[in-house]
Amino acid sequence: MKRFYPWLICIVAMLMLAISNGMTMTGITAFDPSLLDEFGWSRGQLKFRDMFNLLLAALMSPFVGALIDRVGVRSLALFGSLLLAVLYAAYSQVHSITHVYLIHVGFAAVVVSSGLCVAVIMVSQWFQTRRGTALGIALVGSSLGGMLVPKIIIGLLPEHGWRGSFLLMAVIPVALFVLCLALVRSPGGSGLRPWGDGQASDNSTPGRASSLPDLGYRQALRTRTFWALAVVAVTTFWGIMSLSSHLILNMKDLGFSGEQAGDGMFLLFGLGMVGKFLFGFLADMTTSKKVFVCNVALMALGSMIIALQQRELLWSGLIVMGLGWGGLYAILQLQIVEAFGLSAAGKILGTISLMDATSAGLGIWLTAVMFDHFGNYHVAFTVIAVLVAIGLLASFFVRDERRLAFAGAAGEGANADSPLARGVA
Repeated sequence: MKRFYPWLICIVAMLMLAISNGMTMTGITAFDPSLLDEFGWSRGQLKFRDMFNLLLAALMSPFVGALIDRVGVRSLALFGSLLLAVLYAAYSQVHSITHVYLIHVGFAAVVVSSGLCVAVIMVSQWFQTRRGTALGIALVGSSLGGMLVPKIIIGLLPEHGWRGSFLLMAVIPVALFVLCLALVRSPGGSGLRPWGDGQASDNSTPGRASSLPDLGYRQALRTRTFWALAVVAVTTFWGIMSLSSHLILNMKDLGFSGEQAGDGMFLLFGLGMVGKFLFGFLADMTTSKKVFVCNVALMALGSMIIALQQRELLWSGLIVMGLGWGGLYAILQLQIVEAFGLSAAGKILGTISLMDATSAGLGIWLTAVMFDHFGNYHVAFTVIAVLVAIGLLASFFVRDERRLAFAGAAGEGANADSPLARGVA
């Protein structure tokens, strides 16, 4: 049991992401048609909640690293799961858009305390080797939430209504709280050690953590890789969050039933789940840079197909987009850890999360505003395709910054134009 405990932590991180992401950002969109019918809000008014949620989460994100250092991932996970249960119970009692906005202030705290940054650090602490595969398994959670939460909600709505469904859904984060209380801890206690402890080698061996010195936060900010990763995150998060947040409404506009719209979410995030594990595994077998660029290219192709807004092409667009996004979501986190190391990973992840969450929030809201203005999603989804294409160009500028820094210190790569620098870029 002790030997395989790190993999158990992966499963817990996966469930944490499924519940926190699914119930605050992706799956909750299954309630949108009911809320719009009940209160008569415009899509722009309703989707402002998501921008509000993500912008607040973005502002909190840079402090996540410091919080992890001070209170640990376990305390944050416990707080986030309990808060989510309370907020879902409160959602069942809303009577105005102001109530919705206030609840989404709390959702921002849930996203920060039991979301991506905490999950990535939690898993990375437990793995010296096979980190790509481990992160791939954990990050399947966000897709799992997008797959299952909408289906569960759509199944509850006919019998329990939207208010009763919110109350029933509040039971899920309570179960997560109990699971985290029982299992989440840091390595070192009770004789538990990270996977591959004492085996870490040069990162020339696929799937192994690098023994190269970590870069500090300020060093990372001065690298082109940091900004290239930031551009990729900003453009692709705008794309996937805007698409997933509006997918159910868009599919109903195109003539699909509510059940078919739920199937669309299931397909998008189901393929995302496959992509996370598949491309995380491939990153351990080959270079993560090649896999990374491939993922962004798939997203670009998928977003172009969806932007055509052709009913018969939508399913193929969702398949390509889901596969690309799933892999990118996992490999983006891996690229950050591999390029800069773990020492400042919390701050680096937090800073990039500040950017991508801001972009995602604006994207969700502006997509709704464009719909209200034009009466369809043609323009909004074309903007998504253009932005993801920009992200594809940025992905080619990512390189191994720790190796470059080490080579520079050894006098072998004094500048980025040296043969060694070109060889690892």
